[in-house]
Amino acid sequence: MSHTVEILSVGTELLLGSIVNSDAQALSRELSSLGLNVLYHSVVGDNPGRLRAAVELARGRADVMITTGGLGPTCDDLTKQTLAGCFGKKLVFHPECAQAIRDFFARMGKEMTDNNLQQAYLPEGCRVLDNAWGTAPGCAFEAGGTYVVMLPGPPSECLPMFRERALPWLARLSEGVIRSRTLRVFGMGESAVESLLRERMNALTNPTLAPYAKEGEVELRITAKADTPEEADALIAPVEAEVHGLLGELVYGADVSGLPQVVLEGARARGLTLGTAESCTGGLIAKRITDVPGAASVFKGGVVSYHCEVKAGVLGVSQALLDEKGAVCAEVAEQMAQGARRALGCDLAVSVTGVAGPDPDERGNPVGLVYTALAAPDGCWTKELHLAGAGARRDRIRALAANHALDMARRWLEKR
Repeated sequence: MSHTVEILSVGTELLLGSIVNSDAQALSRELSSLGLNVLYHSVVGDNPGRLRAAVELARGRADVMITTGGLGPTCDDLTKQTLAGCFGKKLVFHPECAQAIRDFFARMGKEMTDNNLQQAYLPEGCRVLDNAWGTAPGCAFEAGGTYVVMLPGPPSECLPMFRERALPWLARLSEGVIRSRTLRVFGMGESAVESLLRERMNALTNPTLAPYAKEGEVELRITAKADTPEEADALIAPVEAEVHGLLGELVYGADVSGLPQVVLEGARARGLTLGTAESCTGGLIAKRITDVPGAASVFKGGVVSYHCEVKAGVLGVSQALLDEKGAVCAEVAEQMAQGARRALGCDLAVSVTGVAGPDPDERGNPVGLVYTALAAPDGCWTKELHLAGAGARRDRIRALAANHALDMARRWLEKR
């Protein structure tokens, strides 16, 4: 029997947009690895009537229901009570859960209020899912052909509880595994990638190949279903090789977080350090690099030379050049990269200068005109970009400019 899953997220704050529903995304990925098909995501507020209606809808179209949120101690935490009622179960007090809650508060050095013990009441006959990351235990049970798992809402509790507690309980439902391989592509838009691969994508059934547009780049996800992880990987491998053959060096990585990770790993493997000099991107490249754990072993630092005085005074860009051509030209980008390499004492430095908009600059340079440069031990290279496109926003131009600078470094590293 093929099982179908609905993830039901409970919380008015999700409907109001106060927080992002990252739980559903994370759980869908985890469930795919079990070979369980997630067909629906639902979100409902902290209202017992609407929650009850959502549960009845879910149990009518899926045989596995996973809820997140609404297990806490406050009056609007109604998930357990409502689901217990829907499935004809009483709530039963679990002394061991109560003690775990008391122990948690003791470890935190905080006083526990009595309402926290409400979290120790769980549906009769359920499998208790201990919460080592917070106070609210989860639970799992089967009733009338529906498998129910209830998890707390905070992502720091939800995902580890699923992996460590719920996943072993659900594993018995698995009929094989689903494996995915995500290839990252930069330098060709989604429509062009889709056009190039359309015939192949339409012909594939297992594995499948699908494109996903990201900020300034494209993801290609190859997904296979098989009895074992090894068999699934064997299905994925020839498709991955085919994509590499068609797109070549436009594919910059597989199962990586982005260009910053690839550049950092490439530099680290070669014993090289990195620096940045940014104008129109305002530190975005440095920010993205330092978002990657372990960046300190490679990244020396960055200079945000937004004003020409900083370009000249800190990076050593020729004042005569700035007076003659302004800040937006290939020569300034080159001198910025060289100046960053010198000032920061790094092996590689990338630079960006350009017009992000919304208006042309004082010299009439159009929005989207950007120059990037890479300074390395064996030379310096520049690239002229026209990124405005069809009404491109300021933030998109900045993101694309950052990607192009990082991609210059990535390509240089791959050839060394």
